[in-house]
Amino acid sequence: MSKLRLRASMSLDGFTAGPQQSKNHPLGLGGMRLHQWAFELAAFRTMLGMGDGGIVNDSTPIIEQQFHNVGASIMGRNMFSPLRGPWLDEEWKGWWGDTPPFHHPVFVLTHHARAPLVLKGGTTFYFITDGIESALRQARQAAAGKDVSIGGGAQTAQQFLRAGLVDEMTLSLVPVLLGSGERLFENQGDDLHGLELVQTIATPEVVHLKFARP
Repeated sequence: MSKLRLRASMSLDGFTAGPQQSKNHPLGLGGMRLHQWAFELAAFRTMLGMGDGGIVNDSTPIIEQQFHNVGASIMGRNMFSPLRGPWLDEEWKGWWGDTPPFHHPVFVLTHHARAPLVLKGGTTFYFITDGIESALRQARQAAAGKDVSIGGGAQTAQQFLRAGLVDEMTLSLVPVLLGSGERLFENQGDDLHGLELVQTIATPEVVHLKFARP
């Protein structure tokens, strides 16, 4: 069976997004600092279609591993849109424009139904209203044997972690403090549900911690 993989960049005080998330600040105030280590990488820039340039360093294999063999993604409503409540404005197509960087089906957890959104480059957003198990089942079917990635945000990741459904988790720990925002391990207790540390890669900008089931 395909693996369910979680990836997140996290501050020293445990936040994966800053406070006051909005259309102007999709990752919250200060949240962009959590991803600066990735923005400079050639592999990340290529994935996002940002053109040439970028560097190769010890974080490059982390980016390459995170997107290798992924056939579908799951995300929360907050990651897809700053809009709340019913979909009054269906012109919103996500943060990524007409050609999102996923190139595979993406399943968005929401309380409000919406027709699938077909975009260029092989990305279709499906809006799932009946919970994480349904989203995972449909994502695995769409992935056709490949892995499924949880893109965020924190509340979505928490649900899958608490349910013990995550098979692999990569945390990129960034040496900054956000002070407030969305914590990945809020109300998680002390149970990693069988996930064990299997790899550590330390760089000056970020420390990558990979957890998996033995």
